[in-house]
Amino acid sequence: MRICELREKEVINERDCKRLGYVCDVDIDICTGKIINIIVPGPCKIWGVIGREHEYVINFCCIKQIGPDIILVNIDEEKCFVKIKDF
Repeated sequence: MRICELREKEVINERDCKRLGYVCDVDIDICTGKIINIIVPGPCKIWGVIGREHEYVINFCCIKQIGPDIILVNIDEEKCFVKIKDF
C-alpha cells in the first residue's frame, strides 16, 4: 500500500464509531522506514470553515484494520487530540 492510498481512507474510531476524518500526513522513522503515526486533521474552528487548531496523532499500533474505504482505529480521543504546533 502506498501512502497516497492512505489519504483516500476515512478514519473511524471503533470505541464510539465516530468519524475522525481522512489521513492528511504520516510520521515515518527514516532509519527503519516504518510508519510511526498517522495524522488526521481535527475539527475546524469556526462554523466548520476557518482553520484548525488541533489534529489527531494516532499511533500505528492503534490501527485495528485497514479496509478498501476505511481505517478502523481503537483510540482514546483525548490522548490523541493534540494542539498543532506553531512554527
